Amino acid sequence: MAGLNDTPSGERLHIGFFGVRNAGKSSLVNAVTGQALSVVSDVKGTTTDPVRKAMELLPLGPVVIIDTPGLDDEGALGSQRAGRARRVLAECDAAVLVLDAPTGLTGLDRELMALFDERRVPCVVAHNKADLLTERPPLKENEIYVSALMGEGVRELKERLAALAKGREASRPLVADLLSPGDVVVLVVPIDESAPKGRLILPQQQVIRDILDAHCMAMTCQDTEVKEALLRLSVPPRLVVTDSQAFGRVARDVPGSVPLTSFSILFARYKGDLPALVRGAEKLADLKGGDKVLISEGCTHHRQCGDIGTVKLPAWIEKYSRVKPEYSFMSGGDFPGVDELRNYALVVHCGGCTLNGREMQSRLERAAQAGVPIVNYGVAIAQMHGILQRSLEPFPGVL
Repeated sequence: MAGLNDTPSGERLHIGFFGVRNAGKSSLVNAVTGQALSVVSDVKGTTTDPVRKAMELLPLGPVVIIDTPGLDDEGALGSQRAGRARRVLAECDAAVLVLDAPTGLTGLDRELMALFDERRVPCVVAHNKADLLTERPPLKENEIYVSALMGEGVRELKERLAALAKGREASRPLVADLLSPGDVVVLVVPIDESAPKGRLILPQQQVIRDILDAHCMAMTCQDTEVKEALLRLSVPPRLVVTDSQAFGRVARDVPGSVPLTSFSILFARYKGDLPALVRGAEKLADLKGGDKVLISEGCTHHRQCGDIGTVKLPAWIEKYSRVKPEYSFMSGGDFPGVDELRNYALVVHCGGCTLNGREMQSRLERAAQAGVPIVNYGVAIAQMHGILQRSLEPFPGVL
């Protein structure tokens, strides 16, 4: 279980190690991490599923290292394993293509390099088992000789990955860019049967931290205490941020002069594409009976009575659209490919707080390629409660 001081997985640099079987991916992963993270064997296909490890890796900092199955795995199960390895690429901020140096570049390696280029994933090509070479031809700028067995080139590989990390786009804003030092932000956090015992959920934690980093003050209350909280303040707050499930009630209690939005909408801007998700909300009014709607969550959790994804959202959708769609539910790493997405009329996605930005963008891109509107929980709920326009006022560019 992650500690309170751990960096959330969605905020870590995700690095995937790819290649054919027995190129030495797992051995190189173990050498880079300094841990026996992956099982190593001379038998081809030892790594059967992607293996993930969140850790601190100098000089990179907090990362998630992912060891993938060989892309040339054989048979029906092998094809599934190779498919999982390809899906991992959707969440990778950087990739390491591990080659068997004595064997050289294979056709599958070339396919992978083309896939990295297509998906704009920066890559380091690591020629492993370099200690077995009698001569070493010159390499391209993004290539390096390494030996997992001898430890050669491992430090340089980590430095190359650190350089790729520094080259990533600057972090998108969460809430701090809407504030000035000294501002007060009221956070509305309902405590009901779906709230986890004894803690706040990740989006709430991250927003509080971002407010503090901006040298502002966070005042937290439940949705039943919003009026009282506002009365306690000598000046109106700069912003009110609410859990999406309480949007309707909170909107009635917060004066129109006070900007109001939700945690989910903040995360739509932070990790997704807020304008695209707002456009997706238009489909809610155009649903027809029997339309297939996918409700997708990035995390996995125990479903409870009153669960937002499987209970509340379908009820709100049917009340708003006045039709009964056909629902599918997915969670965690499961998300359809482009062809399967074409079966749906609409995708309703969570805020993606446990997903990294690369994975969230990949899901949005797949929906766009399939021509399927996609909206996130917060935007959808605001639309169905008739307050989407107001909830977007803090983001005039979107309006």
